[in-house]
Parts: sequence; C-alpha cells; structure tokens
Amino acid sequence: MSSSWIVKAGMISILFVGTLLSGCSLPTSNASNIVTVVGKDFSEQDVLANLLTVMIEQNTDLQVETKTFLGGTDVCFNAVKTGSADMYVEYTGTGYVNILGKKAATDPQTVYDVVKTDFQKEYQLEWLEPIGFNNTYAITITKETAEKYNLKKISDLKAHASSLTLGTTQEFLERPDGKKGLEQAYGFTFKDTKAMNTGLKYTAINGGEVQVIDAYSTDGQLVKHNLVTLEDDLGFFPPYYAAPLVRAETLEKHPEIKEVLNKLAGTINDKEMAALNAKVEVDKQKPKVVATDWLKEKGLISP
Repeated sequence: MSSSWIVKAGMISILFVGTLLSGCSLPTSNASNIVTVVGKDFSEQDVLANLLTVMIEQNTDLQVETKTFLGGTDVCFNAVKTGSADMYVEYTGTGYVNILGKKAATDPQTVYDVVKTDFQKEYQLEWLEPIGFNNTYAITITKETAEKYNLKKISDLKAHASSLTLGTTQEFLERPDGKKGLEQAYGFTFKDTKAMNTGLKYTAINGGEVQVIDAYSTDGQLVKHNLVTLEDDLGFFPPYYAAPLVRAETLEKHPEIKEVLNKLAGTINDKEMAALNAKVEVDKQKPKVVATDWLKEKGLISP
C-alpha cells in the first residue's frame, strides 16, 4: 500500500502474528504432513476456512490445523506471507486495493489476473480458482430509514448523510476502499461514525444508535434483520471474489492441495454463501458442521 498506515500496520501485525500463532502452538509450514489454515474475524471466514480444512482432510493424507477469528486482513495475510500459516481465503478486491494498493477496478477478471500475477511475483503466494461468490461491501439501512428518506441507492445519501450516523468496523474505517473513499466518491460526509464489532452493528442499527452500517453482501444477518442494501450506483466497491490464497512453497511440497481446492471453483453463489452464513450466525450451527454438510450435499466429499 502507498499509505503509511498500511506499512506500519503490516510491521506491527507481523510481530503480532508471530506471537499469537506461537502462543496458540500452531505448526509452521515446515511440518512435513501438517498444513495450517487460518481465517479472519467474521463468520463467513470461519465457514470458508473449514471448507478448505475438510476438503484437504477428506481428499489427501495431510493433517490440518485450523485457526479462525485470527484477526483482520493484515494479520491473516502476514501469517501466510511469513510462513506462520499455509493458506486462507482472501477476496480479490482486498488483495487488489488493500494489499497491492491499486485503485479500484470494476472488471472481476482484470482484478483476479492482477492479484494472481503480482502476489506470485512479490509474495510467492498463489491465488487458486475463485470459489464463485462476490462478497463485496454493502451500505445497509433499515426499511424505516429507507422509507423516511426515500433511499434506494448510495448516491441518495448525499442529501441526508449529514444527519445520519454510520456504524462500522475498524477495518472499514482504515481501508482505502472503505469509509473515506466512499465519502469522497459520493461527495458526502456522515454526521458521526461509531466503530464497533461486526455483530454489534446489527444491534446498533436495530436500536437506532446508528442509521447506516457497512456490511458484506453475503452476510446472513442481512436476511435475519430484514435490512435494505443500497445500490452502489457509482460502482465504488471493487469485486471481492473469494479464492484460496496459498503459499507457493506449500503447493510445491503438497501439489495435491491445488487440485483438491480447485474443485471448489464456481461452486457457491452469493445467495448460497449468505445461506451458509445464516446457518452459523442465525441458526447457531457449528461452522465445520455447516461446511461438511454442504460438501457432502455437493458430492465433493463422501457422505
């Protein structure tokens, strides 16, 4: 990234990851028959990490150590980059904008081609085939707020943002494709901003503490709370197609991983991912159970 905070965050997170992972006694990629899968700090990443885990466990002779809710993008990326972990599921837009520091692009194939080439060259990390769904950011409001201000698209906020409070994660505040970039692109500024945990955003918006929240388009909580997603009519948010990001060294040692995980390519659309997320977030099912049941249903592992 060109911004100084990314450099500082990266340096801090490298130290943090090393301490955190050693404290959790996770193996490193040096173990001959063990690979480590990590995930970011939200439910979808828990499901995805377990999809990778179960696919590898059921289709290879490898053992898998799984650590979810490890942290944000910088933590998981640095864990894999430095060899403290072997893989995680990343989003193409995050790799393109947040890690490589490029300006947002709207063509999914262009974004994927760039991250695939640049990550291999700069970090010796390989993007496998996209899983299928596009978990882009979404700006979300209640039905009551939508009706009160006649809001249908993000540009409609321009006349009302100065009266509205945004509830958001800390990462969305810091990302160039987050709050700051959004306000610049659409030409408005929110009255106030409250940083909070992902789960607390939904409590806050339902309680009227905030009127707008950032969300992920595949978030199961959107269905549960019957929220309205505003159309990104200026195309500000880049495509965020999910794909396994794996150390090249790991694939050299265990080439079977690539073949196994690429069987996930194109298997989950946005609606299906939201449904899987809802099983964890709303129905309180265990992520590994959700992942295993889905893989059996799709015939990707034995019943």
